[in-house]
Amino acid sequence: MTTLLYSHTACFGHDPGSGHPECPARLKAVLDALEAPEFAALERREAPEASREQLIRVHPAGYVDRVLSAIPEHGYASLDADTIASPGSGEAALRASGAVCAAVDAVARGEADNAFCAVRPPGHHAEPDRAMGFCLFNGVAAGALQARAVHGLQRAAVVDFDVHHGNGTQAAFWDDKDLFYGSTHQMPLYPGTGDRVERGRYTNIVNAPLAPMSGSEEFQQAARDIIFPALMEFRPEFILISAGFDAHADDPLAGLRLHEQDYAWMTGELAAIAAQVCHGRVVSVLEGGYDLDALARSAAAHVRALMAA
Repeated sequence: MTTLLYSHTACFGHDPGSGHPECPARLKAVLDALEAPEFAALERREAPEASREQLIRVHPAGYVDRVLSAIPEHGYASLDADTIASPGSGEAALRASGAVCAAVDAVARGEADNAFCAVRPPGHHAEPDRAMGFCLFNGVAAGALQARAVHGLQRAAVVDFDVHHGNGTQAAFWDDKDLFYGSTHQMPLYPGTGDRVERGRYTNIVNAPLAPMSGSEEFQQAARDIIFPALMEFRPEFILISAGFDAHADDPLAGLRLHEQDYAWMTGELAAIAAQVCHGRVVSVLEGGYDLDALARSAAAHVRALMAA
C-alpha cells in the first residue's frame, strides 16, 4: 500500500493578483519539497474536476452557478474582500475539490492507505452559500460527503489544524449528527468563529481555540485533551484533515508558534487513531500556509508522517 499525492497544474492558474498571500508560489513550494528522493514512493495522480453533483452536496446549486459564472474572462473579480478570482480560478477550484473526492474514492476502495491533496485555492472558509477567506468551494466537506454518498461510510470526521478556524466546514456540518468537525486555531483571529461554546446541533463540533503566541505545548495539549477524545468517541468511518500550515512560527498572517515537528506529531497521532477506528482511512488537503519555506518544510513533514503510517 502507499500514499497518494493528488495535484494538477490548473491549480497554478488561480491568480488572486500581485501581493496576495494565497499565491501560486505556495503550491510550487509544496510540490518542489515533495520532489525530494524520500518522496519517490508517492503515487502521483492528476486531480479531476469536481462534478456538479459532488459540489451540490455541500453548496446550493444556485451558489455553485454564481461562483462559476463570476469567473472573469479577463482580469479579476472579487467574490469577497479577500477572495479574488481570475480566468483560471474556476478550473483550479473545481480540481481542488475534485482532488479530495477522488482521494476519498481511492482510499475507500483500498487503493492506498492515505492521500494528500496538494491543491489550491483552499476551501475550509467557504460556507455553503458564501465564498470567503480565499476559498470558493469547500473541498474537505465535499470529500466527507463523497465518502457517505458513494461508499456508504456514514460517519466522517474533519480535523483542522489551520491557524484560522474553518467556519465553512463548521457551518456545513453543524446540523448533521454523522459529521464531526474538530479544530485547533488561534483566537482571536479571522474569521472570528471557533469558540468552545460552538458545538453543533448534536455536539458534533469541537473547537479548541489557542491564545496568540501559543506553541507546541499548548497545541499538543489541546489535541490530546480536547480533539482526540472527542474524535475517538465519535468513531468515524473516515478521517479527513484540513492541513493548514499557517500556525507555524514563521508564518506572517498569524501568531502561533508551531514547527514542523508539531505537524509530524499531529499527523502521526491522527493516523494512529484512524488505524484504530476506520481501517487507517485518511485523506488530507492543503489549506493555508503563507511563508513559503515554512510551508514547504511543514508539508514535507506532514506527508512524511502519512507515508510512515
